[in-house]
Amino acid sequence: MKTNRPYTESFLKGLKTLTGVSYRKLESYAKENNPLNILEHPKTLGINEKQLNKIGLLKEIISSYNLLKNHEREDKIKFTTPNEVANYFVPLLSSIKDKERFMAAFLDNGNNIIEAQIVSEGTVSQTVVYPREVLKKALACDCSFIILAHNHPGGTLKPSKEDIALTQRLVDIFKPLDIRILDHIIVAGIEFTSLQEKSLMPQGCKEKANYEPINIGENSSKENIESYMPQEINKEEEWEMEI
Repeated sequence: MKTNRPYTESFLKGLKTLTGVSYRKLESYAKENNPLNILEHPKTLGINEKQLNKIGLLKEIISSYNLLKNHEREDKIKFTTPNEVANYFVPLLSSIKDKERFMAAFLDNGNNIIEAQIVSEGTVSQTVVYPREVLKKALACDCSFIILAHNHPGGTLKPSKEDIALTQRLVDIFKPLDIRILDHIIVAGIEFTSLQEKSLMPQGCKEKANYEPINIGENSSKENIESYMPQEINKEEEWEMEI
């Protein structure tokens, strides 16, 4: 029987590892039969009960995986505008009044959330963010894009100098890795500010990657940052994706 040899060998080796059935027996069966029948009709191999149970469990896992994949499109959370990002983060951050919480959402190349995580928590007025921890989480997710978010418990929506500096610091780290920071959302109550909307998002690297911890906080700097704010963009305008 003609088979796609490289894929068949990989399939049979995987079955041997997971079920304990000898490779020689699997290979002999696959020479005369469709190797996929091993999962559909495992008793034809003449294997023991323990091996049959393992093949049955493997088949159940594959079936469950396929069902999850079929429903994946419906369950995905996709971001295309700052408002959509805010609708996700505001409920997670708006009720926190006693501490600053810094979060990051890691996205695939279709702007779908792979994972959102709390990166750090601090006091009512500030928190310390460790860029190296953000990097570890991003690499573990194998993401293409990142969106940052944190709350200001005191209620101010204005980004601090440190908020912008942290964003630049992370851009300096991730841009050389071809991972784009799309936005940084600041939540105060049920309101939000988007650095992307305020044209405050860094567009390129400013310095070499720096992994030293950085403090951010709504009251950590009184410096006027209007000079950072050239022109606001429409809230409903979609990001220009570089996909």
